[in-house]
Amino acid sequence: MITIKKSFLALFLLTIVFSSCKKAEYTFGDIKTPANLVLTAVVQGVDVANPFGNGTGKVDINIKADEALNYKIDFGDGTAPQMVPSGIIQYRFGNPGTAEYNITVNAIGTGGSMSTITKKVKVYVNFQIPASILQNLTNGSSKVWETDKNAGGHFGVGPNNEFFPLWYSAGPNSREPCAYDDDITFSKDANDNVKLSINNKGESFSIGAATAFYGFAGGDGCYAINTGGLRSLIFMNSTSGSNASQSTGIQFSVPGNGIINFGTGGTMYEILSITDTQLHLRNIGADGNSWYQKLIKK
Repeated sequence: MITIKKSFLALFLLTIVFSSCKKAEYTFGDIKTPANLVLTAVVQGVDVANPFGNGTGKVDINIKADEALNYKIDFGDGTAPQMVPSGIIQYRFGNPGTAEYNITVNAIGTGGSMSTITKKVKVYVNFQIPASILQNLTNGSSKVWETDKNAGGHFGVGPNNEFFPLWYSAGPNSREPCAYDDDITFSKDANDNVKLSINNKGESFSIGAATAFYGFAGGDGCYAINTGGLRSLIFMNSTSGSNASQSTGIQFSVPGNGIINFGTGGTMYEILSITDTQLHLRNIGADGNSWYQKLIKK
């Protein structure tokens, strides 16, 4: 009887062990493709006198779909697509003049299933880049710039309510070599649209506060940052509160990671001053400080 009891106990324990070792099974549920996808795109300021908008270039985009988890929007202007989970975004087109854009939305459902819709919008943008800035920046077609490494303050940083590098101003040729070898090209087309391309020779310098923004980890240094190919810039009046003694009053945004000659995590650059041979820029970095860059014609 004792032997039988022991055998029964052993069998019972063995059953528990095998049950606990049974592989857990998981399911993702039904694959649900987004349905009833609707896209509305309203150009701001449209009326009888302004059929393509009030000149701000702003478009209110609203997307709805059943079973959608996220929305990927391609605005059709050459900028990188954006993921907009809410389906609601106000987007600003920046190319001067009147142009048509195909806004394409991929509604993403479970398991990566997608539905797609496209809507054409015609938008008027009345911002014109001052002729002197356009000429100096592009030489009327294309111009290559590089870091003015022999000038004091070619890199600098200060508080975001100032317009000079109060805290740090780099001495001549004092930073890492990767910060000095970039070819930075500004070019314009027949409609005065400006584009930027950068050959960073494989690496760009980043401040430590911004390395995560570019997909890396670490402090100040050189990183294999992708400079993003040819990027269309969006120009506008500056929003920093600068006056005529501090700035030209013009700023531009750089799509994607925003990098020019070194990375701060910022994507909007204010032109403090510009001549045929020198360009002085300010932007707000990922750390909330104002960063300064000086370029010189190559």
